[in-house]
Amino acid sequence: MRSRCAVYVDAGYLLASAATRVTGTSLRSGVHVLYERLIGSIIEQAEASSGLPLLRVNWYDSGSRAGGLADPFQEQIGMLPRVKLRLGRLSNSGEQKGVDLRIGLDLIMHARNQAVDVMYLVSGDDDLTEAVEEVQGHGIPMILLAVPNAEGQPHAVSRHLLREADGIETITPDAIDTFVIARTRPDPEPEVAATVAEATSPAAAVAAGASRPSPIQLAVRRQPRQPRPPVPTAPAPIRRESAALVYSSVTGQPSAANIPAEMPVSPELVAEVCSSVLTTWLQRAHPDEIRQLQVARPLIPGDIDRALLTDLSARTSVYYVEEHDRRLLRDRFWVQLDKLLG
Repeated sequence: MRSRCAVYVDAGYLLASAATRVTGTSLRSGVHVLYERLIGSIIEQAEASSGLPLLRVNWYDSGSRAGGLADPFQEQIGMLPRVKLRLGRLSNSGEQKGVDLRIGLDLIMHARNQAVDVMYLVSGDDDLTEAVEEVQGHGIPMILLAVPNAEGQPHAVSRHLLREADGIETITPDAIDTFVIARTRPDPEPEVAATVAEATSPAAAVAAGASRPSPIQLAVRRQPRQPRPPVPTAPAPIRRESAALVYSSVTGQPSAANIPAEMPVSPELVAEVCSSVLTTWLQRAHPDEIRQLQVARPLIPGDIDRALLTDLSARTSVYYVEEHDRRLLRDRFWVQLDKLLG
């Protein structure tokens, strides 16, 4: 059997960490992702690092539509060559469910079947540590691919996971900086939204055939063409001691084990977190979205609330945000919104 490598991508980790690098906050809606190019860059890096051709990229995320179904962008990711879409679901509170379980089961099954010779895991989730140990028990090397933070070090990687893995590399920084773009204007624009609706309509797909552009292709066209970043043939190894935070794909927050010293939750820190998340959100929000947010007050949309808790947790290195700190965070959110809107 021909030797191959495989890549397993925890999309929650990849996109939240990339958004933090680009915008300073984990709010996924604050960035525009050129998925096809980003995935292509990760494939090139895995092949160059291992010296083996790729078998498949396994992409794990929660279905964004009701019932855990894929949204148009996720459907197009699943249609990319050598990409397998694996979806969990969102709970009523907006948390991912079943994603890390799918990753762990696939890792173990593929290792038992000797499907590949090297595995690359794009994640920092502490809950995947036991699955990594099981993979190694079948003689398969497991390399972590982490998103680099602003200092170039692995962002939000579990020390437990890091200790068990056979090595860690950071995704090429230029790939993140080029293909993950901060949103600075409302998106999609009316004409683009109409085209996307046509592209995802079953009737339109039948009428137009394969020539109809996909949502991913439309997204790529909206951005100026960028030079493809070079992928190093031998990425420099990262010292294992350099990664500190522990990430959970279920909560999007650091884990309680092996984290840096805790910091107190101060009103100033809470205000800073709220301002950062709001600034990122307002840069891409439509005027009607802003009005809806104000009308729904004091309810905060789930994606914004998760980003607030995740970023506060990351800043303080506290896994569980106490209830009184949650209230302070949510109260301060509205104060900061009024201040930013004047």
